[in-house]
Amino acid sequence: MVIRLTIAVIVIFFLYRAFQDARATLGAESSFSFRELKLSWLALAGVSYGLGLLPMGIYWHRLLHSFGQHPTPGQTLAAFYLGHLGKYVPGKAMVVVLRTGMLKDSGVNPTVAAVSVFAETLTMMAVGAFLAALILAISFADQTWLLGLAIMLMLLSGVPTWPSIFRWLVKRMRVTKLDPILEEALQGYTVKTVMIGWLANVIGWFLLGFSLWATLCAIPMDPPVGSLLETWLRLTATVCLAIVAGFLSLLPGGIGVRELVLDELMVGSFGQVAAIVSAVLLRLIWLMTELIISGILYMWIKNRRH
Repeated sequence: MVIRLTIAVIVIFFLYRAFQDARATLGAESSFSFRELKLSWLALAGVSYGLGLLPMGIYWHRLLHSFGQHPTPGQTLAAFYLGHLGKYVPGKAMVVVLRTGMLKDSGVNPTVAAVSVFAETLTMMAVGAFLAALILAISFADQTWLLGLAIMLMLLSGVPTWPSIFRWLVKRMRVTKLDPILEEALQGYTVKTVMIGWLANVIGWFLLGFSLWATLCAIPMDPPVGSLLETWLRLTATVCLAIVAGFLSLLPGGIGVRELVLDELMVGSFGQVAAIVSAVLLRLIWLMTELIISGILYMWIKNRRH
């Protein structure tokens, strides 16, 4: 009980800091007024983000089952969404702690669950970096350094997810010594499983790109130059690269890194104010969405246990 309370206090503290930092950044933008925002578009951005995470959470559920663990879909999704709050704590380890802790009461092996978190997260990052590289290469080839960054990030996160390499890395790190069941569980991690993960994450990333588009629509500004498809592709590549770079930076919530990439890819098309405001608003919307969905799922699981 004391450990769970301590974890909760740590997470709440860093969530509060992230929220305050975002508010301070918006307050510093003198030309921006909260009263000008279109709330319906902000709500759509939150819904799109929540839906974007759903296929990724479903893939993690499939991954757990392939590892021989059998939580219910509700238990997996509750742990998945709640785990996202851990990324605001430095070091990213709190994501693993929250997810494995939520699944412990459902009979899931903690070591296997922790390893599955790494496999799922690296797959998410690999797909995001791949989409960013593909879109940049086809439609925005002038962004050479960002294209190079996307390719590098894709290799860094993607190569370790290949089943034979992933199993070798787990054994090399002697994780299998902690729990003998893990070596057998890893046999269920196949190429087919990875392909399912790629498909699920492609869907999720495009929905996250739509979330950024809805956030921009909430800000009074001139419409961007180019077609809707071109805008959606640019924003999807922007979100993919920003999140992947932020994740690998190991900074809490990728703070600073996300905003840098968002600013680089958006200023030319949307202007400086829109780029800054949308980047910070997106962080706030996603944080609030994670809190709402996590709270609903947590209470639902708690009521079912009672």
